[in-house]
Amino acid sequence: MIKFFLTPLGILLSLFLIGNPSEKHPPYEVELVTNYGRMVIRLYDETPQHRDNFLKLVQEGVYDSLQFHRIIENFMIQAGDTRSKDATLEDTLGGSDLGYRVPAEIHPNLFHKKGAIGAARTNNPERASSSTQFYILQGKIQNDSLLNHNENRINQFLASHFAGKDPELKPLLDSISAARTAGELDLARQLSEKWNQIARAYSKFDRYQIPESHRLVYQQIGGTPHLDQSYTVFGEVIEGLEIIDQIAAVETNVKDRPLTEVRIISMKINNPAP
Repeated sequence: MIKFFLTPLGILLSLFLIGNPSEKHPPYEVELVTNYGRMVIRLYDETPQHRDNFLKLVQEGVYDSLQFHRIIENFMIQAGDTRSKDATLEDTLGGSDLGYRVPAEIHPNLFHKKGAIGAARTNNPERASSSTQFYILQGKIQNDSLLNHNENRINQFLASHFAGKDPELKPLLDSISAARTAGELDLARQLSEKWNQIARAYSKFDRYQIPESHRLVYQQIGGTPHLDQSYTVFGEVIEGLEIIDQIAAVETNVKDRPLTEVRIISMKINNPAP
């Protein structure tokens, strides 16, 4: 998936979008109109760089007429590929945005329940987000067994992430990269297998436990817990959850591309700053 610290740019965006920082603005809400119906998204203040970037793109009309180019029922619907505005149903999509990344804002209290809005990204070490691509969770109802399984998956992802940032393991990663560059594929394969063993057993991080309050939500309305703590969640659908289900049910091809167009007709900010 693109599947892809307030910086000076982030500060400017914040001042432009929310005016005087001393004046508290209620959570921003964005109306998303599709050819399948209307949703209202509430953006989280806990992820200010993603919030401000999204608001800026909405104001500039970047999302208008883009397609939901990747749909997986019981998982999520994804949009924001900037090439999708004029793409045909046969075109391959998923690799385009505006060419910059938004720094990760992974918050322990924000999770992938049904209706959550997450930022798509490449498999980059910093977990930075695509500038434009986002997904909306459908997911499915979870039971205790599934939640325990997903908790293990979350920790496997975190182990690999933190192992990759461990300076003691950097020489091994450099050796893998050098072997690939030199075309020494057998050596690269052997070193990669060694890396995978180390990453699976890595334990120099605080293991994550799905909070009980999150478990209850996953059991009641569903979601996709294995993405927690790996992708930035920056908002949620507060009206129109049924539209997610309708879009997720669209027939797709083997590449998860819908066989009929699912378009964002327009987006607008319902409560802009004064």
